[in-house]
Amino acid sequence: MSENKTVDQSLEKIIMTRVMRLNAKLHGLVTGIILGLGVFGATNFLLIKGGETVGPHLSLLGQFFIGYRVTFVGSLVGLAYGFVTGFIAGYLVAVIYNWSLNWRDRKHSG
Repeated sequence: MSENKTVDQSLEKIIMTRVMRLNAKLHGLVTGIILGLGVFGATNFLLIKGGETVGPHLSLLGQFFIGYRVTFVGSLVGLAYGFVTGFIAGYLVAVIYNWSLNWRDRKHSG
């Protein structure tokens, strides 16, 4: 009975450490797509909405994304910058998360 319990505990530990890991490239890809499409969609929404002044707050992204304007071409530039920024952020989050899990596992196993 005791041997069965230790096998179950070690199996549970293996499953939990494998399940909790994040694929950094996939996480970065998904985050990049979401952020890129978010900037693209927000820019084009404001363009379609129109008005006297179009997107004064969104145009501030031009301070960080060189070449970005609240225009259709600017939305494509924002899509590219948003994807790259999102990929880097998502990738780093996954790497730091996985690193912290490895650190926790070493701390608890040693």
